[in-house]
Parts: sequence; structure tokens; C-alpha cells
Amino acid sequence: MTNTKIKLPTEACETCPAYAQLEQMGIKVGDFDRVVALAGNPNTGKSTLFNTLTGLKQHTGNWPGKTVTRAEGGYQFNGLKYKIVDLPGTYSLLSASQDEEVARDFILFGQPDCTIVVADATALERNLNLVIQVMEITERVVLAVNLMDEARRKGLEVDARSLSRDLGIPAIPISARSGEGVQTLLSTVAEVIEGKIATKPLRVEGTPEFQKAVSELAPMIEQAVPGIPNARWLAIRLLDGDARVQKALSTGELAGIVGRQQA
Repeated sequence: MTNTKIKLPTEACETCPAYAQLEQMGIKVGDFDRVVALAGNPNTGKSTLFNTLTGLKQHTGNWPGKTVTRAEGGYQFNGLKYKIVDLPGTYSLLSASQDEEVARDFILFGQPDCTIVVADATALERNLNLVIQVMEITERVVLAVNLMDEARRKGLEVDARSLSRDLGIPAIPISARSGEGVQTLLSTVAEVIEGKIATKPLRVEGTPEFQKAVSELAPMIEQAVPGIPNARWLAIRLLDGDARVQKALSTGELAGIVGRQQA
């Protein structure tokens, strides 16, 4: 892990990487300084956290070309304005449904400054599949272990410190309904974005043969689509036979997305 502080703009920047792609996805950055994605399984209290953070400063619509509802809002923290995008509740990012495709594409191509993954403290094991998939795409991840009040009621203990150590990302216990831990969560998100908290996400290595295949395929993807974010993750998806990624690569869609980001 490194402790290098990242210098970031304090004003919305129309020439910043991913700005054009966010606009393409229907996300109006406007005068917001940061963009945060909110991901999680259904029924984890994700929407409750979204409402707690945004209050009445939110609106809904559909993702462009989709029937999937998009909710976005804003909050302020330490003098900066944060745009928060509530992604569809999903169990994975394998694009088996429109919801999964929307969530995956936003995290990968929209490149939010940070992604909060909301997990249910009473069913952590079931929730970790999505957490690990998000960590494969981006290093800027914070785990919000929600429903801590429910966990205590059921006599469950969650060792957030050990969870954070094992996953390589901050794990913050919260209860969105009561606001417990929410300020700590916001502070952690800010520090991850600024580089004050370094993350080193746990990533599945697989067999030596799998690692070799990924290491050979990733540079080929980078060569085919210069500037593509996280070629390693795309290589893993191709090896897994992901038809959506195959099509996006073969039709030039990925190159178009990167080109818009760099324009």
C-alpha cells in the first residue's frame, strides 16, 4: 500500500477523464466536485442510505436506452459537493440482466471517484460476492456494513476491522435508518478519493494457468483499446465467455467509450 496523496480538482471539470462518459450515461455532473456510485444487493438498505445522504436533493429517471430506473442525488461534505448515483440492486456484475449491465458499465466506464458497496450485516457471506466483483473493477471501494442494529438484535457480531484487513478496503459499520456510522462513512469515502486512505483490494488469483492467460490477454486488450480502464478485469470476463464484453470489444464499442473519455 502507498500513502501517496492524489491531487484532485475542487470544481467540476468538463475535460476530466470519464466526464464525457458520465454525460453519455445520462449523469449530469454539473457543479458537483465528486461522483460516488452506490452499489449493493437488493434488500441491504442501500436505498435507505441513499435517502439519508440526499434527503430531497435527488431525482429519478431511466438509464439511456434502458427500462432500468436511475436515481441520483447530492450531498455536501467538508465543503465539497458530491453527486451520488444509486445503482440498481444486483447480486453480481456479470451482465445477466439489464440491472447488472447498468451497474457494471457505470462502475467500469463511468469511473466514479469512489464506489460504496452496501452489505447486510446479518448476511455478510451472501453479500461478499458482489463486493469482490466490484473490487476487481476498481480499487476505490468502501464497504458499508449496514443494518448493524439488526445484527445486534440477532446477537451477531461483525468484526469490521478484520473484514477491512482481509478485503483490503475500508469496512465501515453503519445503520442507515438511524444515521449510526454515516459520518464516518462519508469521511472514509473522502479520504479514499483523496488518497489519504490507500486500498489494496483482495483479488482472486486463480490457478497458475488462469493467471498466465490473464497476464497474456490483458496487454492485448490494452493494445487493441489504448487507455481502456482495467484491462485485467475485461480479460477475466473474456476468459469466462462474457458475450457482452466480447461484443463490446469486437464492435469497437469499448474503443468508442475510451475515445469519448479522452476527447
